[in-house]
Amino acid sequence: MKYTRRNLLKSMGALAGASVLPVSADAKSPQVLQFSHDPANLDEIINLYDFEKIAQNHMSHMAYEFVASGAADEFTVKWNREALDKVKLQTSVLNDVSKIDTKISLFGLDLPYPILIAPTAFHKLMHPQGELATARGAGAASALYCVSSFTTTPIEDIAKVATGPLWFQLYVVDDRSFVKDLVQKVEAQGCKALCITVDTPVSGVRNRQQKAGFKLPDDLKPPYMIDTGFAAKGQALQFKKALTWKDLEWFRSITKLPVLLKGILNPDDAEKAIQSGASGVIVSNHSGRNLDTVPATIEVLPKIAAKVNKRIPVLMDGGIRRGTDVLKALALGANAVLVGKPVCFGLACGGADGVTKTMNILRKEFEYAMALSGKASIASIDASAIWQG
Repeated sequence: MKYTRRNLLKSMGALAGASVLPVSADAKSPQVLQFSHDPANLDEIINLYDFEKIAQNHMSHMAYEFVASGAADEFTVKWNREALDKVKLQTSVLNDVSKIDTKISLFGLDLPYPILIAPTAFHKLMHPQGELATARGAGAASALYCVSSFTTTPIEDIAKVATGPLWFQLYVVDDRSFVKDLVQKVEAQGCKALCITVDTPVSGVRNRQQKAGFKLPDDLKPPYMIDTGFAAKGQALQFKKALTWKDLEWFRSITKLPVLLKGILNPDDAEKAIQSGASGVIVSNHSGRNLDTVPATIEVLPKIAAKVNKRIPVLMDGGIRRGTDVLKALALGANAVLVGKPVCFGLACGGADGVTKTMNILRKEFEYAMALSGKASIASIDASAIWQG
């Protein structure tokens, strides 16, 4: 597959969750967005860390920094990994693990394993085929793909090539008619759930991304971003700062889709989510990209799971890189996990095939972790899988 080059020209201010950051007037001149002429040799990649290392040679510096970076001093980015590493697993031997069952059910969807593709933005920065390649790769890996509001490909085009289930992640802006039209569009295109990001009234302080001079090229226009005029002035895109619990009732009135709230770190907020009618919550610190020095998601997960007490599904993202991480999250109360950055690196390395291999590696590692810890089914995974010494 031959990749193309495109010039990175002045365009919009950097965006969130995705990453919304103001671009200073004295920012470095735009770099050339370069794709490697040939995809990576995927046979040489054996784990998700390999993907990240190799992706640096298949992405522009700006694109790599966009994906890899976090907010401010990036303590939370570091803590997401360190906290997962510190959780120790407890084994149980002489159990029949000849058949490993990883199937789960979420909102009426039967999924073969509890690892979902998290919403991440601007996939055409990572690969010329963008979200189309991600959707194809997800389908080949039998993975659910949650499409970002900041997709660079219209949802109808993604839906045409998707062979697996789709969800849609929404950043809420002040224009209600725009939001309503978008929600109903994605529902009509077959998306099975709506994930509303609730932790981004403003963007994080993305110093590392800022230093990389992040900008979008003129010919890369995400279809669901409102052009408020702020971007032309080098300012950040405006989100709905007045988004409150009362708005959840309005969302439930305009869609029949399950509504999940993404960005829950406080057990009291999890309770409010239930009382407000949320269908599920996603324990997330925005991969350390918004408010730096908030705790790792695996640290807050048990308290939120205890508060929810199985009334609605609890999902988690942040730092997942190994199958053992998935096992730990499920043992501490998650129904499923989402992975974002590793999928972006897989996409950069090999398009659809890179996405597929990313998910297949993580799925296989998870199956090994289950077998080696004595857990043959998802139902058998509980706190007993965690060492309590």
